[in-house]
Amino acid sequence: MSVNTNLNNNLVIMAGGVGSRFWPMSTTDFPKQFIDVFGTGRTFIQMTFDRFKGLIAPENVWVVTSEKYADIVAEQLPEIPKGNILLEPCRRNTAPCIAYVSWRIKAKNPKANLVITPSDHLVTDVIEFQRVVHSALDFTKETDAIVTLGMTPTRPETGYGYIQADMQSSSLRNKEIFRVDSFKEKPDYETAVEYVKKNDFFWNSGIFIWNVGTIVNALRIYAPEVSKIFEGLLPYYGTEKEQEMINKAYPDCENISIDYAVMERADEIFVFPADFGWSDVGTWGSLHTLAAVDKDGNNVVGENVKLYETRNCVVHATEEKRVVVQGLDGYIVAEKNNTLLICKLEEEQRIKEFSAE
Repeated sequence: MSVNTNLNNNLVIMAGGVGSRFWPMSTTDFPKQFIDVFGTGRTFIQMTFDRFKGLIAPENVWVVTSEKYADIVAEQLPEIPKGNILLEPCRRNTAPCIAYVSWRIKAKNPKANLVITPSDHLVTDVIEFQRVVHSALDFTKETDAIVTLGMTPTRPETGYGYIQADMQSSSLRNKEIFRVDSFKEKPDYETAVEYVKKNDFFWNSGIFIWNVGTIVNALRIYAPEVSKIFEGLLPYYGTEKEQEMINKAYPDCENISIDYAVMERADEIFVFPADFGWSDVGTWGSLHTLAAVDKDGNNVVGENVKLYETRNCVVHATEEKRVVVQGLDGYIVAEKNNTLLICKLEEEQRIKEFSAE
């Protein structure tokens, strides 16, 4: 992929999540997007930034996050301007988040072309990812289309929402992009099996591409109360009063996702079906299926870990302590900040109950 020198292209990384699904590695004070769960030396948010290199200049990268994570973002992404780290005083879901950053960018560049992405997903085929994003950016800079990336399903997954595409109606400007027929909520297993049998259902990745004029106009039409708040702050963007005014206005926003506010209501909605090894890596179990394993099916991160007669386990121990595991099959062993977790992989959903105590 050659370097894209179009300086109108901007990247928005949504990094305000507080999930602790990789407890005890991740907590509400240090959530998933800021941890190095694969042991590669790069956290989720850093890997997200990395895969856009050559597509979008660092000065055009924006991060929307919580006030409490501002220093972590600045430390982990020193390449981007500190003024591009936008701080939410409270959580109000993705529609207010996207409205804020869209109006903020529009104030700086009315011709901006945006990619919106979560901060904590995995992409294994970066070359194909860049090709798809590059193609979608070329499409949205010339049209009023809203594009979402749809992942080709590889299994009947009940943890993802789905997009049904009209595969008979590709765009005249880009034959890989199709109109969206409908968005589907996370299905039960039997419904997911039926989706996977067809060729017109795709996982909803939560990655969106549009030009700033398109999304601002869509928000004006479909989420006018939210749009009005951030449009009204135009005189303050880029000034010393911006954060003060955001702190006052943000709590008044409706708590609503961009899917409900715009995607499921607007007309010019398109999907770009793609396959670049995407996962939201939501559980230790999903990590076990995605990460490299040894001959016994173990995924191990840590310099001082020894396994004996142990199979199909995830062992994540990067602290100073020596860890020796014997005789386990299908377990999570993870330690962080003086907390040790030993749990069956199949019982992982109960971790939240334990961690809350």
